[in-house]
Amino acid sequence: MSSSNGILAVVVDASLGREVDRVAAAAGVRVVHVDEPSSRRVWLAASAIVLDLDGAQRCAELGLPRRDRVLVVGAAAPHPDQWHVALSIGARRVVSLPAEEVALVSELADAAESAGDDGRRGAVLAVVGGCGGAGASVFATALAHCAPKALLVDVDPWGGGIDLTLGSERDAGLRWPELALGGGRVGYPALAAALPSRHGITVLSAGQSGGEIDAGALAAVVDGGCRAGVTTVCDLPRRATPAVGAALDAADLVVLVAPADVRSCAAAAAVGRWLTEANPNVGLVVRGPAPGGLRSADVSRIVGLPLLAAMRAQPGLAAELERDGLRPRRRSPLMSAARRVLEVLQRQPGATDERMVA
Repeated sequence: MSSSNGILAVVVDASLGREVDRVAAAAGVRVVHVDEPSSRRVWLAASAIVLDLDGAQRCAELGLPRRDRVLVVGAAAPHPDQWHVALSIGARRVVSLPAEEVALVSELADAAESAGDDGRRGAVLAVVGGCGGAGASVFATALAHCAPKALLVDVDPWGGGIDLTLGSERDAGLRWPELALGGGRVGYPALAAALPSRHGITVLSAGQSGGEIDAGALAAVVDGGCRAGVTTVCDLPRRATPAVGAALDAADLVVLVAPADVRSCAAAAAVGRWLTEANPNVGLVVRGPAPGGLRSADVSRIVGLPLLAAMRAQPGLAAELERDGLRPRRRSPLMSAARRVLEVLQRQPGATDERMVA
């Protein structure tokens, strides 16, 4: 067993073993049941160890070393005279099942994902249009295309579904209306397996639901992507909702997309003031053409935000989106601008306004 392929369980009580399997399935992780660890290497290599009190006693008698992510499960809390067994093997916590199954789901999912990505957290970007038709959803999709590993999250239930922009609207998988999430953390491998994927991008679309997205569920999804080391790109509406607030709160960088015309600049300035009240790390992407000759620097000055990237008009883009969704064309103006934004994020992950100027 390697540290990335499972949870080691030494659970003597058969009913508790079944409970552990059920919780592991909810967390999207694999459990390997053994009577006792076959070696110190196996004990130390597992993503996490799950024991009941009898299993803990066996491992204590083997003299196995203390390690992180050791969890003791039971139908009830241990009696005071049983705590020494859990402590002797370095138990992180004792979990009562089924009462605390949500906590165990979180622990197992966190263990599996930390083992898989060496504990590195993925970045979160929030993308907002400065006005109607600014192209925010298209730019959010371009960012997802440019990231090495991406989760594209639709936070606009009135936008018709970002899967239309990606071209995955007919692909099998869950959308927000079908995604039932309880409290606590989300296991990203299980989430990604349930969602559509296109061009290597996992997408959680609102579809054509028109209903509010739950802020707690959104926060859990974004956190799951972060813990898995995935770049999470959230496409936001220009409307203050609890879900939008959760996305802005989680974002490392907020990207405001504005066309290069006077009326769009005026609208984007108002949106920009709202965004900076929620998250000071906001930057501007200017989209051509500029019918009145406005330069990107002029737009940045009018809107009052630092310039992350500017892009000229991309011929044939509208027709491409109508046919198959956005394609990952590396040298296109759209993809070039998206790469510049990701480079700014990598260079200044905690940038303030002044430092984000491209």
